[in-house]
Amino acid sequence: MCQGTIFLFSHDLVGSNCDYMMQQTMLRVKDPLKSLDFYTRIMGMTLLQKIDFPSMLFTLYFLGYEEKKEIPTDVKERTAWTFSRRATIELTHNWGSESDKNLSLHNGNSEPRGFGHIGIAVPDVYAACKVFEEQGVTFVKKPDDGKMKGVAFIQDPDGYWIEILSPNNMFSLTS
Repeated sequence: MCQGTIFLFSHDLVGSNCDYMMQQTMLRVKDPLKSLDFYTRIMGMTLLQKIDFPSMLFTLYFLGYEEKKEIPTDVKERTAWTFSRRATIELTHNWGSESDKNLSLHNGNSEPRGFGHIGIAVPDVYAACKVFEEQGVTFVKKPDDGKMKGVAFIQDPDGYWIEILSPNNMFSLTS
């Protein structure tokens, strides 16, 4: 049995899934410059690695909450390191999409519904939201709107929702 793991369902482990981890969530982006600015400058993430695929006309950008000084400079080491980080965001840019006026990406929150949002934990939701407001970020829900107080939802440049939460306040919302 995986040490420190709580199983909600009775089942047998398959192989060595104790070593599995949530590594990335991929979001398609229309304009990588706008998205990179949003996720690095406003959300405070670090660009971990950029990988171009010229034969397939797309680029992947991996972002996460890591210290820049920890990122290996050797490309092979950096790639292995990037793919060993937990909970990264993979922004996928199909070349030319930034100039396609007809392209709109589906965020999963309008019909047909699917993907909902990513969640970012912050020490103080209200302080973070003040900064987001100052930066002109679009809000779906401000912290005191609706029934769930102390939780906010914002949108990235492509309209994907981001939940802004404080881990210490989540118990009061769930009890």
